[in-house]
Amino acid sequence: MQITKQLLAKRSEHETPYYIVDGVSQGSTVMVTAGIHGTERAGFLSAKKLVELLQRDIIHVHSGRLIIIPIVNQTAVRKKIRGVPDLNRTFPKHNFKSASHPLSRAVFELAREQQPVWYVDLHEANGLSGIHPRSLGQTLIVNPRSKAIPAAKRMIRRLNTSIKKASIHFSLLQRELPGSGRSAAYHLLHSNAITVETGIGLPIKLRISYQMNILRSILREAGLLKRRRESQNSDKLK
Repeated sequence: MQITKQLLAKRSEHETPYYIVDGVSQGSTVMVTAGIHGTERAGFLSAKKLVELLQRDIIHVHSGRLIIIPIVNQTAVRKKIRGVPDLNRTFPKHNFKSASHPLSRAVFELAREQQPVWYVDLHEANGLSGIHPRSLGQTLIVNPRSKAIPAAKRMIRRLNTSIKKASIHFSLLQRELPGSGRSAAYHLLHSNAITVETGIGLPIKLRISYQMNILRSILREAGLLKRRRESQNSDKLK
């Protein structure tokens, strides 16, 4: 496994680091973005934790490529604001149009170059979908008719078996959000695009654990990590 650190929007006020993790064999590409909104801490803390675990080889990418942008909007995170303008409304909506903000343009140019099979955007939201179905907290969001729907359902079933309180169970939402990174990746790159939304009112450690669990599940779905049984068998042979 090889990890390289690079800079997005290099030599501009929006400059931010990202990481490319290559496995020893070819496979799918997964792209993870976080810190689109500066007030959604669990997302960018989870992305940073994922980078740290990869650097310590606690999580090991066996095949394929993983791209992580831990904090897309450094200014919003530093100021602890959602961001002005809302970066998640500035991604391209059509093939013949570019993103309307330098940061979203840099993110999407990277995505277009890398052509990720999975595009994962980490967020947080108010409310709990298990109490109020229209709330976005504790949801995985995909576009209608997305090929990611079966995998998202499997992830939610596995995750919810470990969550005792039904009120904080995860739900699946299918919706469009024009101008979002997810919708741009789905429509323009044909990625399995998914938004992760943890409930921002829950304890931060719990939210991070949910996001990390989901990230691991997606990396397994994409084939970047060895399956548990395969990994256990290889450990026995050592």
